[in-house]
Amino acid sequence: MTLLLGIIYVAFISLGLPDALLGAAWPSIQGELGVPVSYAGIISIIISGGTIISSLLSDTLTKKLGTGRVTAVSVAVTAGALWGFSVSDSLWMLCVIALPYGLGAGAVDAALNNYVALHYEARHMSWLHCFWGIGASIGPYIMGACLVGGLPWTGGYQIISVLQMALTAVLFATLYLWKGSRAEEEEQGERRSMGLLEVFGLSGAKEAMISFFCYCGLEQTTGLWAASYMVLNRGISASAAAKWASLFYLGITAGRFVCGFITMKLNDRNMVRLGQAVAVAGIVLLTLPLGQVMTGVGLVMVGVGCAPVYPALLHETPDNFGEDLSQAIMGMQMACAYVGTMVMPSLFGMISGRVGIWLYPFYLLGIVAVMVLMVERLNGLKKAR
Repeated sequence: MTLLLGIIYVAFISLGLPDALLGAAWPSIQGELGVPVSYAGIISIIISGGTIISSLLSDTLTKKLGTGRVTAVSVAVTAGALWGFSVSDSLWMLCVIALPYGLGAGAVDAALNNYVALHYEARHMSWLHCFWGIGASIGPYIMGACLVGGLPWTGGYQIISVLQMALTAVLFATLYLWKGSRAEEEEQGERRSMGLLEVFGLSGAKEAMISFFCYCGLEQTTGLWAASYMVLNRGISASAAAKWASLFYLGITAGRFVCGFITMKLNDRNMVRLGQAVAVAGIVLLTLPLGQVMTGVGLVMVGVGCAPVYPALLHETPDNFGEDLSQAIMGMQMACAYVGTMVMPSLFGMISGRVGIWLYPFYLLGIVAVMVLMVERLNGLKKAR
């Protein structure tokens, strides 16, 4: 089990590696292909769409193949897509390859999160998502090092593709570990697959889906628009705003490391509440005219507040819905999370264009308010069972 857990940790780093690559490479890609800057959004939407589709299919895939095989095959698909990106010389090629790029991420994300929720303590869920953050930070660093070193953007994609291929080989070589862990194949055989409408009709499912939608909407909106808010509404320099915005993500990653220890004292439900309270306190600081430092501190607090929410919500899925239904629920939750990532930042962009960027912290408060309401309704339904 120790070796398997180590492989899962490495797999979570691998999950994060490609996530921020497009943003880091796009200025070079856009210049080489001669397309508008905004076209990065088209590729991003296709990737997200593939991720949503594979998340929704994760229950069926995991039942048929098992978590180990789903993980290995998904990483292999991602590795191939990354290499495909590196040899693309047109926008349409990037768009075509973006679909398997996304498909490879969704199923493995849902399968691994459910497996960890079933088999390991809450601290591991928190630390694993901390490792995802490390991977998401390493990816742009590799791309940046390639560009600074005189290599084309394709080199960054190829390096990470090779890393993914190496992990694929390790995953296939260690499939026997998954079979021996609580008789995975037997569990998969006993579990009944459920249709999407059937899953959505379960008591508490809607509340759980909306909670995940709101959480990822909060995280992505905060990160995407933080620097713009600080520059346009607080008069902070662009360079300083960029540094504070990066600290938001550092707050999430470092917060998840610390929260792994706090989970030894608090259960999942209270970890979610603690995170929400810290996030609200940080957002309140963003609304107050207290100067650059306190605005930055508020932003970091929102990141720290986000840290425990996502891992804790994931980890309590089997407890909320039962082990036999957790994979089906997990896939739906992940799909809703990705939809939140796509919709909420863009929606704020449209609203702020008409109303003003000053609305930023109030928009975030609205998201948190809905999330708190849904989480507490889910807790209430669980008590009533």
